[in-house]
Amino acid sequence: MFRHALFTLMIPAAVLLGTHSASAESRLALVIGQSAYRSVPALPNPANDARAVTQLLTDSGFEVSTAADLSQNQMREAVSDFAGKVAAKGADTVALVFYAGHGLQIDGENFLVPVDIDPKREADIPIQAVRLNDILNTLTSVPSKMRILMLDACRNNPFPDLKTAGGGLALVDAKVGAPGTFLSFSTSPGAVAEDGSGSNSPYTNALLAAGKEQNIPIEETFKRVRLAVNKVTEGRQTPWDSSSLTEDFRFSGASVAGPKPAAAPKKSVAEWTRDLKGKPVEVANELIVADGTDESYEAFAGLFPQTALGRLARDWLVRHRRMVAWNDAVLINTASGYRSFLEKFPDSDLSATARKLELRLRNRPEFTPAVAAANAAVPQNVALAGPTCPCNVQPPQPLKVNVPVRRVEPDPPKKRVDRKPPRQREPDDDVVIVRRPPPRVVYDSPPPVSIGIGIGLGGFGGGRGGHYGDQGRRGGY
Repeated sequence: MFRHALFTLMIPAAVLLGTHSASAESRLALVIGQSAYRSVPALPNPANDARAVTQLLTDSGFEVSTAADLSQNQMREAVSDFAGKVAAKGADTVALVFYAGHGLQIDGENFLVPVDIDPKREADIPIQAVRLNDILNTLTSVPSKMRILMLDACRNNPFPDLKTAGGGLALVDAKVGAPGTFLSFSTSPGAVAEDGSGSNSPYTNALLAAGKEQNIPIEETFKRVRLAVNKVTEGRQTPWDSSSLTEDFRFSGASVAGPKPAAAPKKSVAEWTRDLKGKPVEVANELIVADGTDESYEAFAGLFPQTALGRLARDWLVRHRRMVAWNDAVLINTASGYRSFLEKFPDSDLSATARKLELRLRNRPEFTPAVAAANAAVPQNVALAGPTCPCNVQPPQPLKVNVPVRRVEPDPPKKRVDRKPPRQREPDDDVVIVRRPPPRVVYDSPPPVSIGIGIGLGGFGGGRGGHYGDQGRRGGY
C-alpha cells in the first residue's frame, strides 16, 4: 500500500520536473527594421515586417528587443547590448535576430546596411556598413543554447555607383561555423528578393503563417516558408536556409529534448527522376522546393525543360552551383582559388570581383598541398603560440632509455715503475690532484640516443589580400 502511494506521488513529480526543465529555456530576440534610408529611396515594408515579427516572437515566448532605422554605430551597439542580455541569461538561451532592410555582397562578404550609409565606391561598404560575420561572431562569443538569424535583406542593390557588387547575398554555410546555428535568408544565394505589394514582404508573410503552426520543428517551419514564397512569386524567389543545430526548436509548442535525429540520406538525380516522373509540374515543383538539393532541381529541370518552372529551376541550379564555387574560393582566399572560379564561371556577376581579388593576391605566397598536408598532420594539442624561429627553440631533451649493462672492464694493470724517493714538499708548493677516468661501460645494444622534436609554427594573415583584416575573419564566424 505504501509503495503504491509513493509511486502515485512520483508520477506527477516527474511531470513537474520535466515541465520545469523545458521551461528553463530562455528565449531572447532582437528585431531590426530598416526603412528610412537617407541617401536612397525609403523601403516601406521593413518597418511593417519588424512589427509583425515582433508580435509573432512575443507570442512564441521570446523577450523581444526592437530597433528601427539604425545608423552604423547604433546597429553595432544594439547587437552588443543584445549579446550582453544573452550572456546574462545563461547558456540555456535561444538567441534570435531578425533583420529587414537592405543587404549587400561586396568581395564575397555580406553586409547589413545602416540608414546613414552613403557609399561612392565598393571600398566604402566595409567602412560604413556592418558585416554579417561580425554579428555572428558577437552572438557566438557568449554561451547560448542556439542562435537563429533570419534575414529579409536580399533586395536589389540601391547604390548605382557600386558596379561590381554581387547580386543578392553570398552563401553562408552554418556547418563551417559554430554548432547550434540556424540561418534563414529570404531568397537563395546570389538572387534578389521582392519587397512585395502588400504591407509585408513575401518572406515575412510566409514566416508569420508558418511560425504559428503548433509543434512544428524549425526545419519544417522554414520548409513551409520556402514553399509559400516560391508559390506566391511563381518560382521567382525561393528562400534558403542552413543549419548546424544539434537540438530541437519549435516556435509554438514544446521542443523535444535530446539530440536531433539523423537526417535522411540524400537521393541521387536518378532517384529523383524516377520519383518525379509522371507527376504534374506544380506537384513536382513543390517536392523539389521542399527538398532544396541540387539533385532534385537537376532532375526536375531535366523532366520539365520547356516549362516556366523548369527554366526557373535550371536558373536556380546554375546560380547555386556558382555561389557554392564562389564560397569555396572566398574560404580559400588565394589567387589560384579565384583563377579556378574564373575558369568555371568567366562571365558571371562575380567575375569582376574575382579578377580584382586574384590580382590583389597574385604576389602572396600560397601553401602547397604537401605543406597543407604536413600542417594537417600536426597533433591538435601542439601549442600554436610556441616558438616560430630556430633561435628560440628549446634544445631537445634526451629520451631516457633503460639499457642493461653487460659488464664493466676493470682498470688496466699498472706498470711497475721505479719510483724516486718522494721530494719533501715545500710549504709554498701547489698540490695537484689527478683523478682516474671513470670505467668504460660496454652495452649489448648501441648507446642511448637523444631524441627531441622542435616544432615552430607560424601563421599568415591579411584576409582578401590585406584589404579587410585578419585571415580568421574572412571565411567563417
